[in-house]
Amino acid sequence: MTIIYPSPIFGPVHSRRLGISLGINLMPADGKVCTFDCIYCECGLNAERRPTLPRPSREEVAAALEKKLHEMAAEGQHPDVLTFAGNGEPTAHPQFAGIIDDTIRLRDLLCPKAKVSVLSNATQLHRPDVVEALLRVDNNIQKLDTVDADFIRRVDRPVSPRYDVEQVIEQLQAFRGHVIIQTMFLRQGVQGGLDNTSDYYVLPWLEAVKRIQPEQVMVYTIDRETPVAGLTKATHEELDRIRDLVIAAGISCSASY
Repeated sequence: MTIIYPSPIFGPVHSRRLGISLGINLMPADGKVCTFDCIYCECGLNAERRPTLPRPSREEVAAALEKKLHEMAAEGQHPDVLTFAGNGEPTAHPQFAGIIDDTIRLRDLLCPKAKVSVLSNATQLHRPDVVEALLRVDNNIQKLDTVDADFIRRVDRPVSPRYDVEQVIEQLQAFRGHVIIQTMFLRQGVQGGLDNTSDYYVLPWLEAVKRIQPEQVMVYTIDRETPVAGLTKATHEELDRIRDLVIAAGISCSASY
């Protein structure tokens, strides 16, 4: 069963990579809006989860976040991270930059030790306001599953026909190290022929990572049910091998199984 998250605030949840995470969902509460249509997305496919409600406004997000942080403080609970995630691409919200400003202000006031994290698919890096906002967050986590255009077309399935992975790599380079690269490794049944754990995919991806010089790389695999059948997890051994290649290149890397 795929998941649709509440909006604009959900959790806290325990993240494999980030700790106690309070989620901020800038998409509608009853469906999914995303600039990718990944076949592994835990929220389902875009066409199957079309929302009827609007996105929450900047004001609604700030009010809900402030209320939740006060509730958590009253219970003696403090988030490790405020994470922008949920039912689609958070940076696609037209008020994203202002929402980041509000979130940093509330964090500084109510939970100053918490980090602000954004989980993004890197499709909005052509927007200067988005880039400037991402430079202000603690964990700017951007997706780069592969550099292979055919794999991206079949697995990540960008909504825009103008998506260009080489351009995305250049945009990620422009963060000058203030970026974390997150990569999903998986395979589909033998007939599907999809498997980005092999050197054919990993070595060109590694070269792109070296160009980007991120502060960290997070490699992971499927953790929940996927909307497309037949996808399987990368093994511990495969993820460890890829992690070790990144570390050997002088870049911090973690693997989540």
